[in-house]
Order: sequence, then C-alpha cells, then structure tokens
Amino acid sequence: MDLKQIHELIKIVNKSNIGEISIEDKDGKVTIKQKEEQVVTVAAAPQVYNVPAPAASAPTPVVTAPVSAAPAASPAVVADNYITIKSPMIGTFYRKSGPDKPPFAEIGTEVEPGKVVCIIEAMKLFNEIESEIKGRVVKVLVEDASPVEYDQPLFLVDPA
Repeated sequence: MDLKQIHELIKIVNKSNIGEISIEDKDGKVTIKQKEEQVVTVAAAPQVYNVPAPAASAPTPVVTAPVSAAPAASPAVVADNYITIKSPMIGTFYRKSGPDKPPFAEIGTEVEPGKVVCIIEAMKLFNEIESEIKGRVVKVLVEDASPVEYDQPLFLVDPA
C-alpha cells in the first residue's frame, strides 16, 4: 500500500463515523484510528461538615457526604445556613454572556435547579454553570472576568 492510498483512507475515515480501520495486504498492515474528541466530565461531591463542640482531648470528626455525579456547580452547606455554589472547573469567571447583556445572577436573584448563574471559560470553551439548588443569591464571591480554581466558592445562596 503506498502513501497516496493511505492518505485516501485517512480522508475516508475522517468523513465517516468509523472509529478504526485495519487493512492488511502482502506488503504489511495499516491501522487508522479516528481521534476521539476528549469529553470532560466533572463530578463533585457536596460536602457536609459536622463539627461538634470540642471535647477535652477528643479529635474533631469530619463527615463527608458520598460522591455523586454533578454536571454543574456543587453546593456545600455553610455554617450560617447559606449554600455555596462552587466552580466545577478551572477557568475565567463571567457573570454575563456578553458586555451588553445583564448578569445571570445578582444579589437578590432567585435561582432554581437548571438556571444558569454564570459562565466559566476554559480552553476557549464557554461553559454555562447551572444552579443545583433553589434559593436567593445573597453574595457574589468572585469579580467578573477573574480566574477561578476548581471548587472555588462563586455564590452564597439562601435556600429559605
């Protein structure tokens, strides 16, 4: 099999839904694999902290909730009954979809599961971050167009 035939096979594989093709003849074997698009799934666990009053010499136990798949921001219970919406990824935080658009969530905004609260840009992809909880935003913890880390608190929400 010559180089021109190999190039033709590559074009055919790229245009089709074929994941892999192997061709063998008297001269040898050629295997062409289509490059898979990388799918990133972010899973985060809600964390619940139970801190009892300190005893004389007993260590303070920390109880963590079991891990569950979360497609967007994960809430965590805060001591004063506010829930924190955290960043599910590293990137740049944006409060609105464009310079002339209104912010997704401001102080006093009512949020519910599935409502977009912000956008995080990661590797030139703009990811809409949806609320997983129902409540009212009481504080925005990050400035617009600033970098955020994984699991960094973004909003405080009053679930009441």
